Amino acid sequence: MTEPSSASGTTPSARPSLPTLVEQGRGGMLLFGITPPKTSTTVEDRARIAGITLQRLAHLDLDGLLLYDIDDESDRVTDDRPFPYLSTIDPAAYYVDHLGAWHKPVVLYRSVGKYGPDQLGAWLDQTDPSQQLGVFVGACSRDHVVRTTLRQAQQLRADRQPDLALGAVMITERHTARGDEHLRMLAKQEAGCSFFVSQVIYDIDGTRSVLSDYFYACAERGIAPRPVIFTLAMCGSLKTLDFLQWLGIQVPRWLQNDLRYTDDPLHVSYAHCLHAAEDLAAFCRRLGIPYGFNVESVAIRKAEIEAAVELAGNLRPLLR
Repeated sequence: MTEPSSASGTTPSARPSLPTLVEQGRGGMLLFGITPPKTSTTVEDRARIAGITLQRLAHLDLDGLLLYDIDDESDRVTDDRPFPYLSTIDPAAYYVDHLGAWHKPVVLYRSVGKYGPDQLGAWLDQTDPSQQLGVFVGACSRDHVVRTTLRQAQQLRADRQPDLALGAVMITERHTARGDEHLRMLAKQEAGCSFFVSQVIYDIDGTRSVLSDYFYACAERGIAPRPVIFTLAMCGSLKTLDFLQWLGIQVPRWLQNDLRYTDDPLHVSYAHCLHAAEDLAAFCRRLGIPYGFNVESVAIRKAEIEAAVELAGNLRPLLR
């Protein structure tokens, strides 16, 4: 691992804001993804965690924060969850109550099935499209009980806050299994989505297949591909590897072996994530797909979080 190339204290070149980049169909955005604290966390600890997070990210040349909305996915798979499910604070509430010191845009995930139409409508009425973007996530399985469907949520946004940039999730593994993720992306684009955020990527070849199918499907329809933001995450332990796989992320067998038999899985993971970013950036430039990166840590281990911050610092040159 190397030091971030964008040193603290340097003044980044002026770029349009994240909502403007999305509206114009441009790439070049760099995000950092965080999960709000558990609902059991005290108000004091919530504020402390927010302060530590913003301090860690202060030197990065980010275009925005991404706040996840965690839902219970136990009905998606029968295997035990490597890390127990614990409900977390509503990301919209965490943003309002504890991230006031963050002055750049935020991307707020909405697991729409958790909320009733009135709740989602009230949130939409309060959003500021110049500073906030949304990503709507549907049910994790057909059997999952929902209060609002993805289609209903998309219609609510069209009716209540049409200026809010709306994103959708892209899942490489779904394309590998069914071959239709690009069609899902097009359907969401037709429903008003103007950008996509991938699930954590470890399968580079599979991701190229999604991108290729999406690009040529757009060409056949005479429409421009929308920005695709690739999510990268560290894997610094075998338990994190197990969790990634529980989430449905396909880690190639050779890489699983590298991670299992090395003395430093975090170093192996970091090198792979950087290679994935370089590969996908080159592929998108060749096709002409606007792209960006989102870096997160799926574990709460300090070493993995710090490695994620370091990775984010080294991705900016790939976006210029």
